[in-house]
Amino acid sequence: MATRKPAGKKRRLARALKQNRPVPTWVFLKTRGRVRTSPKRRHWRAVKLKL
Repeated sequence: MATRKPAGKKRRLARALKQNRPVPTWVFLKTRGRVRTSPKRRHWRAVKLKL
């Protein structure tokens, strides 16, 4: 990937990076274990972003 990216693409990549994290522990506890995984979770190799 190019080192120099347009600001817009960089912003979209940053947002995707922030979305790609596990569900917080307090959510897991609040829902009594019903919510375990995040629907927006993505693996860098399996699912590619359409940016």
